[in-house]
Amino acid sequence: MPSHDSRVMSAALRSKIMSAEDAAALVKHGENVGMSGFTGSGYPKAIPLALAHRIEAAHGRGEPFRIGVWTGASTAPELDGALAKVDGIELRLPYQSDPVTRERINAGTMDYIDIHLSHVAQFVWFGFLGHLDVAVVEVAAILPDGSLVPTTSVGNNKTWLDRADRIILEVNSWHNPALQGMHDIYYGTQLPPYRQPIPIVSPGDRIGETTFRCDPNKVIAVVETHAPDRNNLFTPPDATSQAIAGHILEFLSHEVRRGRLPPELLPLQSGVGNVANAVMAGLESGPFEQLTAYTEVLQDGMLDLIRSGKMTFASATALSFSAAAAEMFNRDAALHKNRVVLRPQEISNHPEVIRRLGVISMNGMIEADIYGNVNSTHIRGSRIMNGIGGSGDFARNAYLSIFMTPSTAKNGTLSSIVPMATHVDHTEHDVQILVTEQGLADLRGLAPRQRAKVIIENTAHPSFKPVLQDYFDRARRGATGQHTPHLLDEALRAIHPV
Repeated sequence: MPSHDSRVMSAALRSKIMSAEDAAALVKHGENVGMSGFTGSGYPKAIPLALAHRIEAAHGRGEPFRIGVWTGASTAPELDGALAKVDGIELRLPYQSDPVTRERINAGTMDYIDIHLSHVAQFVWFGFLGHLDVAVVEVAAILPDGSLVPTTSVGNNKTWLDRADRIILEVNSWHNPALQGMHDIYYGTQLPPYRQPIPIVSPGDRIGETTFRCDPNKVIAVVETHAPDRNNLFTPPDATSQAIAGHILEFLSHEVRRGRLPPELLPLQSGVGNVANAVMAGLESGPFEQLTAYTEVLQDGMLDLIRSGKMTFASATALSFSAAAAEMFNRDAALHKNRVVLRPQEISNHPEVIRRLGVISMNGMIEADIYGNVNSTHIRGSRIMNGIGGSGDFARNAYLSIFMTPSTAKNGTLSSIVPMATHVDHTEHDVQILVTEQGLADLRGLAPRQRAKVIIENTAHPSFKPVLQDYFDRARRGATGQHTPHLLDEALRAIHPV
């Protein structure tokens, strides 16, 4: 029975409260399960662990038991890691960052569909990904009318609740009830040919509802939990990340002086990671005021900008905080409701909105080649790291598309600037600015050979610059085509420092 302070306020759903173990028993081998979760926030905490124990027991009896796992993005060890460890995942989509999951994908024992995050919901509605059997979604409360208060990520939860045959809810009382009202759940999307424009013209526009709709007849279980999200570990900005941030801030100031950006800039989008946080830290001490964000995730650096008043509003689909920032945000949730909105990722990453708002997109990469093609997902062309995530949604449609990385990897033994990228996620057509700690390459308006000169000169590490220049010079003499000169017999060889 629920406790007297239960967050399950719907009389119709109270009778469905059960243990995580009993709820996990309702998931069957071979089913596709849509789980909440995006960058370690808002994921179910108890049911995946109980399901992993059940799968492990089935395998111990010699019985097959694997499922398809669909999420918003990466989750946590209690979900991805636990299920991957017991070989319980047949297919994973659309993004992951768990080391056990990554190991199984690269070993060929788990299938993985790496997909643009803005495409997931519509592909489910189109029927491109198969049938969704079960939704397992974390919520902060079930209201008396059966509607659901989202937690710290929205992701694809609206679609999971709409499309799944059966729904299992985790009601997590760790989340501050003041989160209610922070979300904007848009129910106006339709299938072609009946689509309408998304009516967002500024990051702060609210166009939907504050809660999820939910058919109570589809709810088969409710599990009560009290547990925090997985938190990210952000290290203090080091010299490399500070240098990258400095180049970006200098560039943005230059664009303001040239009249190509307003003094308050345009809405910012920033990928996850220490370099991205360093850029936000730089903005904290920089000259820009009245900043806004239209992004996927709200990180520590953006939260600092909001709390200081430098940023007036941020739109995202999820939070991605350190432990201290998560505690702070949860404690002060009521204070942030007028400055933060969390949306479904099909809206936070919607190309139409990104282009209309003129977003400044800043994302990390693994490597870039001398013509501006960017690899953000694979090592040596075949080993997946995490996935493309939302970087492609933003890069192709942004007003400014910036990619950044340290100039070297593996303690300086590998160059992040290479003759030819071993895998391409973002073609030269979608990349405007490349940044390393060495400098910034502005590729706008440049033909391929011009881009190569700027990239090698401004972004390559001095240890690798001579070998890159030598490759380019020889390609200029020996390539059969001179639009993007390449020597294909050696283009993908590892290059070594001079």
